[in-house]
Amino acid sequence: MRNTNVLISGASVAGTTLAYWLHRNGFTPTVVERAPEIREGGYKIDIRGAALTVVERMVPLDEIRRLRTDVQGASVVDATGRRVASMDGDTFGGREHGDAEIMRGDLNRLLYELTKDEVEYVFDDSIAALTSLSDGVEVTFASGTKRRFDLVIGADGLHSNTRALAFGDEAKYVRDLGYHVSIFSVPNHLELDRWELTYVGPGRTALTYSTAQDIGAKAMFLFETGSQRFDHRDQAMQQRALADAYAGEGWEIPRLLDGMGGAPDFYFDSLSQVHMDSWSTGRVALVGDAAYAASPASGQGTSLALVGAFVLAGELAAAKGDFEAAFGGYEERMRPFVAKNQALGPANIKRMVLRSKGQVRMSMIMLGLMAKLPGRDRLLAKVTAPIQKAATAISLESY
Repeated sequence: MRNTNVLISGASVAGTTLAYWLHRNGFTPTVVERAPEIREGGYKIDIRGAALTVVERMVPLDEIRRLRTDVQGASVVDATGRRVASMDGDTFGGREHGDAEIMRGDLNRLLYELTKDEVEYVFDDSIAALTSLSDGVEVTFASGTKRRFDLVIGADGLHSNTRALAFGDEAKYVRDLGYHVSIFSVPNHLELDRWELTYVGPGRTALTYSTAQDIGAKAMFLFETGSQRFDHRDQAMQQRALADAYAGEGWEIPRLLDGMGGAPDFYFDSLSQVHMDSWSTGRVALVGDAAYAASPASGQGTSLALVGAFVLAGELAAAKGDFEAAFGGYEERMRPFVAKNQALGPANIKRMVLRSKGQVRMSMIMLGLMAKLPGRDRLLAKVTAPIQKAATAISLESY
């Protein structure tokens, strides 16, 4: 086997999954992570379709079930807090069969625990420069350390540092959908018990929920921004932008926003996708959001990370380290799957954030009527069918 010494940039789901499968297949992965420790927190995510198969090959499904959010249901509320419509958690989340909903941070912690004793993790550091060699890549780290690796894989998210160093400025690849999202922990002042409440206003949606794994709650805000941009590193500016976007909104919005100042896990970013003609250049390749972010609106970002990491590791093993053949096989297998899942984002966000007061009023009327229909589950199944179809749009090899 050739080219077994692999550096992975990023210790989130794509990076830890890739580290697991590379090690299983005889490679020696090293993971570098900018954060001082494994990242916790984050939003609840669904593991479905092919991604569920990948996870089941790594850990017993019972272990995943133990970490499930166990959200029992969801309600849409109006400005007064009146529950316009309610439904069970699986129906609301578009889940079926063995689909599992867990917190992103819990999944990442589980994957890290699977690999930490066998894989080298370098925290509180990042890649500063990449120099191509005839037989590898010389990596200069922000700490000043220099090391040589056979291959470098960027698994470092939407604003990938690896992609910027190897492929150029992100403006060439990142396509904003015209919306921003913010997520953070808040006190459970509504005393929710594994329940989710969603409020919809013109151009902005807000929700809060509690899970079985957390005594507190989470708040999420989705709002239309058009071509407006915010520095993804300037948290103070982000919090001002979020407060301005929801100024004057009713329901529980002011109390939820009060929680962002002290939230240890405040997150704010654009809803964007990454589109690239190639996910590799020389001995450097990308996986997960760094290569093909579908945006949180797709509901499939974590699934793409899990499946992409599994396929990339498998193709490298099948090619016995011939990285050119492996990278080509990886793209050939993943591109149709990625295309189907990325298509979900723009379609979903238009249903999640309504543009006018008229659309909001009509939506509230339709939801109220649907809640009373005996066949509502069948109607909702038609709405969620595209995500199930996209989630299963790839056949996984055993490698």
